[in-house]
Amino acid sequence: MKRLFFLVPILLVVMIMAARCAPPKGDGINFYDKSWQEVLAKAKAEHKPIFLDIYASWCGPCKMLKRETFPDKDVADYFNANFVSTSFDGEKGDGVMLANKFRVEGYPSLYILDENGNLLNESVGFLRPEELIGFAKRALKRNNK
Repeated sequence: MKRLFFLVPILLVVMIMAARCAPPKGDGINFYDKSWQEVLAKAKAEHKPIFLDIYASWCGPCKMLKRETFPDKDVADYFNANFVSTSFDGEKGDGVMLANKFRVEGYPSLYILDENGNLLNESVGFLRPEELIGFAKRALKRNNK
């Protein structure tokens, strides 16, 4: 009983500290989970650029991106307001075609495309929330020239 009395406060402190150290979470980026042709049609209809994430199921940095960056509130607010966002496994379905089209050399591969599917910006690897927003802002700046 004494051990339990001692362990409960320690566990409580650890849980509080972990919650404070965690990045701010929101509902995350709303990914449009349809075929590539449907993504293009939606982007044209809404006159929005496309955020494309090409990942692999075995990829550690891809999992980190989905766990740490995509759920971030600032990222979600920015991407949900400005893009039609989509995500494809580069080894399955339309993802294979997209991985070939964009010559994916590593995962995750992130792309910003105009509403017609033309490349505006690309990045390979994990990005922290502020890096992902900067990546997207640079692409939108290029698109508005």
